[in-house]
Amino acid sequence: MDRDALADFLLRRRQELKPSDVGLSEGPRRRTSGLRREEVAMLAAMSADYYARLEQRRGPQPSVQMLSSLSRALRLTPDERDYLYRVSGHSAPDRAVFSDYVAPSLLRVIDRLSDTPAFVVSVLDEVLVQNDAARALFGDASARKGMERSGIYRWFARPEEERRIYPVRDHERHGRTLAASLRAAHGTWGPTSRAGEIEQALRAVSPEFVDYWEDHEVRRRFEDRKTVVHPDLGEIEVDCQALLTPDESQALIVLTAAPGSEAASRLDLLRVLGTQTIRSS
Repeated sequence: MDRDALADFLLRRRQELKPSDVGLSEGPRRRTSGLRREEVAMLAAMSADYYARLEQRRGPQPSVQMLSSLSRALRLTPDERDYLYRVSGHSAPDRAVFSDYVAPSLLRVIDRLSDTPAFVVSVLDEVLVQNDAARALFGDASARKGMERSGIYRWFARPEEERRIYPVRDHERHGRTLAASLRAAHGTWGPTSRAGEIEQALRAVSPEFVDYWEDHEVRRRFEDRKTVVHPDLGEIEVDCQALLTPDESQALIVLTAAPGSEAASRLDLLRVLGTQTIRSS
């Protein structure tokens, strides 16, 4: 770990970013050049004290998970992210396999989407980034670990929890779509990849998954329209727009509704309330 190089790099990248680059307000009395330490810490979901110690050359070695969060918070390019890992004493992530790294171009788009649910997902249906409206609709995905991060895994392994977000009439279609999406990832990355690990785990716990898997359907096409169920607002029919990265390993999903519709009113309520619990209002 090169503490001096790490501290200098973090400081320079923080100073080069503007609040508007990461979806924050400038504020009327701002004197700081670039982002404040506290703002970087907030974006990376770490304590301000921990981040400050990294810049002051006295912090512990950051974990791989922490570096992944910092890469997103500082909007690092792939080359910058690799450098961050190396000066922190870790090997750079393999760019040819699944990664939690989110392209700055997608992050810039989602930073500007505050009025409708939007999130970035991997080919394994892992939510990598989500805005407040998406958290209010689907829940906070940041606490999930391991295979539980994959919506494909949760759909078949935790059906009583995961399927409440969709009407029962859509369960079979959605399940088949997820199995077909996993097979597409499995075909690309092979049986020893995370896709292969999820496939093997689901074979052991879900006969339904095995049935769908044996049909050999292969596709990864996002639905143009779907109905989601919120526990307090009920069913919300939304249009889905997907912006894929060039290698199609990640997608930015944006949910909208027709202006003036009941669904649009319910999405507006989500936007106003943010992550607040509707039952408490």
